[in-house]
Formats: sequence, C-alpha cells, structure tokens
Amino acid sequence: MTAAVTALPWWAWRTRMRAWLRQWWLERLPRSDTLTLTQRRIYILPTRAGWMLASTLVVLLVGSINYQLNLGYLLTFLLAGSAAAGMVLGHGTLRGLTLQLLPPQPLFAGGLAVLDVQLLNRRRTPRHAIGVALLDSAHWSWADVPAQGQTTVQISLQPARRGLHRVPALTAETRFPLGTFRIWTVWRPAAQLLVYPAPEPLPPALPAGEPRSGSGTAAGPRASGEFDGVRPYQRGDPMKLIVWKKFAKSSELISRDTQQMQRQALWLDFARAGALSAEARLSRLAAWVLLADAQGLDYGLRLPGVEIAPAGGPAQRLRCLEALARA
Repeated sequence: MTAAVTALPWWAWRTRMRAWLRQWWLERLPRSDTLTLTQRRIYILPTRAGWMLASTLVVLLVGSINYQLNLGYLLTFLLAGSAAAGMVLGHGTLRGLTLQLLPPQPLFAGGLAVLDVQLLNRRRTPRHAIGVALLDSAHWSWADVPAQGQTTVQISLQPARRGLHRVPALTAETRFPLGTFRIWTVWRPAAQLLVYPAPEPLPPALPAGEPRSGSGTAAGPRASGEFDGVRPYQRGDPMKLIVWKKFAKSSELISRDTQQMQRQALWLDFARAGALSAEARLSRLAAWVLLADAQGLDYGLRLPGVEIAPAGGPAQRLRCLEALARA
C-alpha cells in the first residue's frame, strides 16, 4: 500500500493537496442560513476575458513606448481605467448584499429538492447580474435585485439517499459590468434537508389490524387479510364518515367502519413488512403510511427502537415519515 501511494505522479499529489486545502478552508467558514456580504467574504479574480484584456494592454503599452504614440498611451490607460472601475463596481454589486436561505421542504428519495434563496438589497440602487449555485455546479440561477427590495432564486439538487442531509455549500458571483473580473463568495448554510424513503410503487395491501388492549377480542385478520377500516355505505351513516377520496376515484360510497377501528389498531411494523432488505422495508412502510393517510385511518408505526402510537391526520403522517427517514 505504501509503495502504491509513493508511486503517485506529481499531478495526483497536487490534486490531493488542493482538495485537502479546499476542505480545510471550507471547514473554517461558519454555518449560517443568513449571510451579509462584507469585503472580507468577497473574492476577486480576472476571468479569461480579463486576462485577454490584460495581455492586450501590455502589447498596447509596449507599442506606445517603442513608437512614442500619445494616442496609444491614451487608449491603454483608458481601457485600464475602465477595467479598474468595472472591478470596483462589481465588488460593490455584492458588498452589502444579504443572502437568506428559506427552510427547505422535505421530499422523498429520488426527487429534486428546491432551495429558495432570498437576495435582499438595502441600498438605494439596484444590483445587476447576480448568480447563485451549488459550489462546483454548472447550473446557475441569475437575477437582478431591485433597489431596497428583494428577489428569490431557486436552486435544485438531488439527494443521493434518504436521511437528514446538510445543505451543501453555495456560491454567489457576479461579473458585472464588463465581465473582466469574477467577484464571488462561498456560503455554508446551516439548514438541513430531510429526505423520506421512496414509497414502494406497488405496495401490498395494508396489514391486518391488531386487537386493541382491553378490547376483549381475539387477534384475527379480516377475510381479505387487509385492515382497511371501511365498509359499504349504509343509509343513515353520517356524512363525516364517508370516504370522499374513494368516492372521487370509484363513484362508490364508502363509510369508515368505526366499530372495527375501535376494536382493532392498525400497526405498520418493520418486522412484518416482508422478507426484504432494510431499505426496501422502509420504502414499503412509507407507501403504507401514505395509503393509510389517504384512507383517513388511524395507524401506528413500529421501527427498531421507535414506536409511534396510533393516530391520524397530517401530523401523524409527518411524524411517521420523519421516523422512517431517520431510521
């Protein structure tokens, strides 16, 4: 192993050293969801067009000196002054700008996360051509910020897997007004992105219900092996018991079976999700959570080391999906 490491060519060592130095520099930047740019956080380097302009100015200056061309001196210093003024204007475009990351919304694995970044301008003049992107990304969102106003830009990314992820480092830059200088900053937000397991596309039916404690009923699944908590509509059923989502799909009136829901509890159990891998079980449980929520059922969730009591509604759905994401 040591011989293989020492045999690396010089450019490989340079790449490793640059990556290490960059990571060390990023770790020194504080995390914050709101950043107001000062001159200590703004960096400036010439662009390719800027280097071409500098080369042209050197040629013009040498030619003017050799041939004693007064108009050559005038053109050289006029272009150099314009480039210097452009650098100052570009620096002022970012200096004093406030970047604010809005709380990112959770999503399912495989989807695109959209980050909303607000650009706040407190000065009395507008700021032009400001781009925001993920660090090292080629996809930029560009916007102008009005005087004493704000603009929101959106950045998308696709998390690799479920779980709780930190928002990666972002960068903002401008090349206004001449494009000869790249003025940029690097920003490390403190927000975290929650990614739920991807629901199984075609999950099996909901598992059979379990007897509630003290119900006095023996355990036993329904004939279909499914806990659905519904029954055909009967005359006199209250309107609030009708499952309108099923009526919209099949034009069939279905009512919630309150007696069954009182006798049995629907538990979505990791151990009963089938002979699958851990990630496949979590995907099946996520699909069951969405299915039970769509039917308006009360349900609980059992994971290794975690148990969420049966309940219903949007809050229960969010609690269960978050538990699955963190499992």
